[in-house]
Amino acid sequence: MRTLVVAAAVLLAASVPGPALASPATPDCAGLAGLRIPASVISLPTSGGLVTASVVSGESCRVDADLYPVDPAAPAIKLRVALPSAWNHKALMFGGGGFNGTIPDVAANVPFGPADRPAPLARGYATFASDSGHQQNPARPPSLDGSFGVNDEALRNFAAGDALKKTRDASLFLIRRAYAATPAEVFFAGGSTGGREALVVAQRWPTAFDGVISAYPAWNNLAEILDLGYLTQVLSRPGAFPDPAKQTLLYDSVIKACDGSDGVVDKVVSNPGCRFDPRVLRCPGGADTGPACLSDAQIGAVKAMSSPFRWPYRIASGETQYPGFPFLSGADMRTPFLGFGTTAPADPMPVTSGYGMQYWDQWVKYFLTRDPGQNALDIDPRHPGRWLGRISALSLVEDRNNADLRPFARAGGKLILLHGAADELVSPYSTSDYYERVRSVVGPHATDGFLRYYVVPGANHANFGTPAFAAGWDSLTALEKWVGTGRAPVNQVVTDLAHQRTRPLCDYPSWPRYRSGDPDSAASFACAR
Repeated sequence: MRTLVVAAAVLLAASVPGPALASPATPDCAGLAGLRIPASVISLPTSGGLVTASVVSGESCRVDADLYPVDPAAPAIKLRVALPSAWNHKALMFGGGGFNGTIPDVAANVPFGPADRPAPLARGYATFASDSGHQQNPARPPSLDGSFGVNDEALRNFAAGDALKKTRDASLFLIRRAYAATPAEVFFAGGSTGGREALVVAQRWPTAFDGVISAYPAWNNLAEILDLGYLTQVLSRPGAFPDPAKQTLLYDSVIKACDGSDGVVDKVVSNPGCRFDPRVLRCPGGADTGPACLSDAQIGAVKAMSSPFRWPYRIASGETQYPGFPFLSGADMRTPFLGFGTTAPADPMPVTSGYGMQYWDQWVKYFLTRDPGQNALDIDPRHPGRWLGRISALSLVEDRNNADLRPFARAGGKLILLHGAADELVSPYSTSDYYERVRSVVGPHATDGFLRYYVVPGANHANFGTPAFAAGWDSLTALEKWVGTGRAPVNQVVTDLAHQRTRPLCDYPSWPRYRSGDPDSAASFACAR
């Protein structure tokens, strides 16, 4: 349907005086300076907005604006739009990360983007993004400031995704004013929190975006937070925390045990069925005797990190568990900041503890109890006591994705879903669970008509640090073709940007098994189940 509408617009533009729709357009940058954004152009409640800066920067015009809240005590949404000097009549919105609080780089590439193709702005896309409705405290580690959660409007802007639609509506208003034309296609791309946001826009506003790229999405945010809270308690127990040397020992042992199960030894675990038993690393007698083994307490912590976490109570979202992390099947433990951390959780929470543990600490202080002095270690996700009602209420805000993407599919939307099999911060098992839910609700055949899901072996969270496989794939071109021509992605190839090798990008649940030939070439592999 969308393709027909765009095609009609092209024919109409070609039949009247003036440039055809395909011709590049130049923005009126000066005309946007000081422009007021009417509240009426935004579908959710705001107090309107104002362009605070409009300047030419290189080959584009950079526009900054504030969207004002309804609640005077809530912070403004700060957004940025980049308008290329040669516009391709398309637009793309970027999602954020963690607790957000800063505007993503609108000149950047999409998550897991290729190294040999220009970023969207350089391709001629008008790009835009926002801080999701609050500003990061610079004293906190990036994306780990949850203090905005004490305000209901700010919390909904972030957790429910309200800021996404507000930003989209305001940005399209500015794009229309700049070019005197409406984008023919609008896309969304995000990873982690941004991946969750990608699924939020597809579900809540199915006609707002023509195509969506969702990478390593933290889609069931509250469910993961409860698991992270449990793991925070586990790792804080005396003797339970495996230090970085022991994390390296565990990682190397998993790779050694599972690497060849896909047919080739290449430091990448492709076979998702391989599981390592950490008990083979047990120290004599179970006590901690040094970096060459794991104590019983540390083995227990590793198994807790790698196992599903289920809570024995009902919450309003209906979620009942989080599936755990792939630490026993190849998760990248060489990036402690995203996994275990370099020091055990404590109160106050060290900035050297794991990202997820710090996230839990901020969530407890500002989302759950709204008490900055609350010791997060005193809240037990298994037995939350008087906080159960608040947890249940927050679940409706943070876990509102319901996997019913039929309206998005009916509107012609296309979704590319990506996750790294070695992700140490957001579980790939969780994304696989979401995909299976969509197939159950929408139906397998209908799902195949609008959704592709790929798990990339060896890829970790956002290519952080030095992953075993630094994934790079031109998902944007694949999405463009799918939306514009109806041709779904087939026979796609993902590149390891760090090691100059390629692998087939296999439709889940397939994975690349080595057959013969050059092990650095995708042609030497076949997708197996």
